[in-house]
Amino acid sequence: MIRILLAEDQAMVRQGLKMMIETDEKLRVTGEAANGREAVDLNEGHWFDLVILDIQMPVMNGLEAARIIRNRWPERKVLMLTTFNDDEYALEALKSGASGYLLKDAEPEALIRSIRSCMSGGLSLQDDVAAKVIPRLLRQSEEEDDRSVDPSITPRELDILKLVGEGRSNREISEQLGLSVGTVKNHMSQLMDKLELRDRTQLAIYAIRHNVV
Repeated sequence: MIRILLAEDQAMVRQGLKMMIETDEKLRVTGEAANGREAVDLNEGHWFDLVILDIQMPVMNGLEAARIIRNRWPERKVLMLTTFNDDEYALEALKSGASGYLLKDAEPEALIRSIRSCMSGGLSLQDDVAAKVIPRLLRQSEEEDDRSVDPSITPRELDILKLVGEGRSNREISEQLGLSVGTVKNHMSQLMDKLELRDRTQLAIYAIRHNVV
């Protein structure tokens, strides 16, 4: 069972989302919060596999909560669920360590797919959000003076970096490259150490900015 913390300041919206999520028998909302501060506090004493955060919430917004949660509990995935189809918010969410950015007008099936993608190690961006964010990342890469990939990266690590940048999950990478999932995870850990990055989201951004994808 995947245990989910759902943070949304509107109670009726929160209950509706909970009902949608729990149509999948393997997903359970085991914690609810009305703001980012409550979400952070609940993580202190409870275990969650995934935290779903709205962006605009009182007391503490979802972006700040995402940064704190990912720093303190890096093993927990974060999915941003918002009304804002805004590339600035989406970029900030990715930099905060979120593994997904989904709009609230998405179909229920898309929400379930995004949750499963995040949990399998993928990067989930709604199509119209990705259409705005990817060009922004590419433009940023063109403006950088040095876009060469770190020379310490091995050819195998480069293969994995490319697939991470494409949003592939660990299992998809392992199947494509003929490696075990454990070996893929080891390579990714080595990549993050070499590049001084915190998580696979930052790896994906690195891959796009350095024209690996």
